[in-house]
Amino acid sequence: MNILISNSSKEPIYEQIKRQIKESILRGELNEGDPLPSIRQLAKDLHISVITTKRAYDDLEHEGFLVTVVGKGTFVAGQNREFLREKRLRWIEEKLAEVVAESKALGVTLPELIEMLKLLHEDPPNG
Repeated sequence: MNILISNSSKEPIYEQIKRQIKESILRGELNEGDPLPSIRQLAKDLHISVITTKRAYDDLEHEGFLVTVVGKGTFVAGQNREFLREKRLRWIEEKLAEVVAESKALGVTLPELIEMLKLLHEDPPNG
């Protein structure tokens, strides 16, 4: 598992960790039962606080992506990939609803919004 932390990102570090672990699970890079590094080990590897790593793991466990077994470690939870995809789609819908509300407030038309979305889909800002 390779997690990259950006100190210049506006996204909090624990959110960066959560997002990257979720993406690895959704892409099938991490599978059900795969072990994750211990909270302390990941904190050490990333040169961050144990509290930050714990928050990311706790959130992911609460969301059903991870399971912790006392004395054994943290593992990828057994979930149906379609269920995970649905969770991700719901998250995208929520973000799009925010964008639609903001665009309406600014007077952006639906065709303009669709054109922006097409451009971003063809050439994403992060790559």
